Amino acid sequence: MKFILNAFSYLILIAPYCSYGQNGSEIFAKGARSYGMANAHVTLADAWSVFNNPGAMGRMSTSTAVLGYDHRLGLNELTTLGAGAVIATDKGNFGIGLSHYGGELFNQQAAGIGYAHQMGIASFGIKATYLQTNIAGYGRTGAPIMEFGGTAVLGPKLIFGAHVYNFTRSQLSRDSQDYLPTIIKAGLSYKPSKKLLITMEAEKDILLPPFAKIGMEYNFINRFWARCGIRTNPSNFHFGIGFKPKQFRFDYAVAQNNQLGFTHHVSLNYTFASP
Repeated sequence: MKFILNAFSYLILIAPYCSYGQNGSEIFAKGARSYGMANAHVTLADAWSVFNNPGAMGRMSTSTAVLGYDHRLGLNELTTLGAGAVIATDKGNFGIGLSHYGGELFNQQAAGIGYAHQMGIASFGIKATYLQTNIAGYGRTGAPIMEFGGTAVLGPKLIFGAHVYNFTRSQLSRDSQDYLPTIIKAGLSYKPSKKLLITMEAEKDILLPPFAKIGMEYNFINRFWARCGIRTNPSNFHFGIGFKPKQFRFDYAVAQNNQLGFTHHVSLNYTFASP
């Protein structure tokens, strides 16, 4: 009886995420820098791009490894662990991303590999991911997911980015009629000064209403950054900080959901080589 009650309570808690993601936790943005800017990240070129927009990886000039932890709403069952790396080469940049979401009753693991290349002002990339879902009492299933994206430097201060997740319309499993989400994102980033970055982005699941995200990052003291952002539908506020001593970068962010509470995000980047 206790197991049934725990399972029922857990399903109620994850319902907002399932309705948003339609069974795909891999759509959750990764990296505390992104979270601090309300996940308006489609133009950001860092190693977390392997999760957020593989097309942006092409603009990276150094190889970087990342590790992140998201603690959602104070529940261990809703946490995400993510790790990845981008290897910069003269023939393009290669990325790998691994993630684990959930607890004992429901969990998902994803493993993906991507490639991106810079061509003039534009950078294009593609990624293939295998998403495995485990539900207690129902078994295990897996599905391949394809995504692509790109960015274009429109000027010294302006960058455009776009990303399409699951453009092949993969299903949760061969025996299921439920499709994993297909999501389209597009946005701009504007850098009016060396210290300030402003990002704006629109996101649309093809089966759900669209929403907008606006983020800001300010380099207020040499190696320290402050971040904030807001998203609509529903309205959530995001705040974050960053610290970069030499080859490391530490980021922390907190996101506030008006109905469910706070989610905390911590991530670490390590730049280890140049091409």
